[in-house]
Amino acid sequence: MQSKLAQLVIFIYLVTLCIPTMSYKVEPLPDSYAGLGEGPHWDVARQSLYFVDLEAGCLLRYDYRQNKTYRTQIEGETFATFVLPVEGNDQEFAVGCGRRVVIVNWDGVSPVAKVVRTLFEVQSDFKENRLNDAKADPKGRLFFGTMRYVGDEFTHRHGELYRWEAGGNVTVVKSDVGISNGLAWDEKANKFYYIDTTDYEVKSYDYDFKTGVASNPKVIYNLRKDSPKTHILPDGMTIDTEGNLYVATFNGSTIYKVNPNTGECLLEIKLPTKQITSVAFGGPNLDILYVTTASKFDQPAPAGTTYKVTGLNAKGYPGVNLKL
Repeated sequence: MQSKLAQLVIFIYLVTLCIPTMSYKVEPLPDSYAGLGEGPHWDVARQSLYFVDLEAGCLLRYDYRQNKTYRTQIEGETFATFVLPVEGNDQEFAVGCGRRVVIVNWDGVSPVAKVVRTLFEVQSDFKENRLNDAKADPKGRLFFGTMRYVGDEFTHRHGELYRWEAGGNVTVVKSDVGISNGLAWDEKANKFYYIDTTDYEVKSYDYDFKTGVASNPKVIYNLRKDSPKTHILPDGMTIDTEGNLYVATFNGSTIYKVNPNTGECLLEIKLPTKQITSVAFGGPNLDILYVTTASKFDQPAPAGTTYKVTGLNAKGYPGVNLKL
């Protein structure tokens, strides 16, 4: 018969097997400040992270090999809401400027870039709206959304979510949107995930990758709290190769790793600033989680810094370039 000490040792061992432990490291990227950092996109070919300083009309590129960040001002533009490299042209990028999706020419180094043409514009009658988050789905279609940027976005739900693909028209995917935000796809599960910040939740859709049609919305993660003052605002989002979601929280100082099948929060990744805006996997092995933040409403330093999180024991997918 085992001694009580031996039984205790075995018990502790078995218990520790059931407790997920995680030792991750959060580090700032050099010269990566953005007043409203958004839209991180990992480009495999250039081993670079692209992101935007949204309200400054600037694009940034963090070069992994050089460990250096480059910044450019888009000439004549106030907003740069997202940046997506164009497939087949290493100096062209699709960028959200106001309510337009434009093509910007940038060599990745120069301090000034120019708009070379406009692809299209949406909601021309809604002068107080602008584009917000956008990504290309795994097939290269552009999904993007709008929001009101003057006044109360929670009351005036004039935003929409759209789909566009080369040679096609702009299609409305969803209306009655407050702040169109996080986007992610899972080809294994045939799912599309979407965040409208003003709903305080993450929704899943059945997704047809042949047609780009999303259907059957379902709430899979809810960030509402008891009091409206304590509601956590979900912002940008990404997905790992196991199908887990990583949800950034504006004013929450946290990224939640979520199992979309169960709604369980698997991990809370803490950051040293409050306004976490978006996330993307990158690095040579796609195992670094890059995180953009903001410094709105006079947030103190290090607000606005862009970070890398390592040691998560997870891998993601590279960003998909836009096909024109």
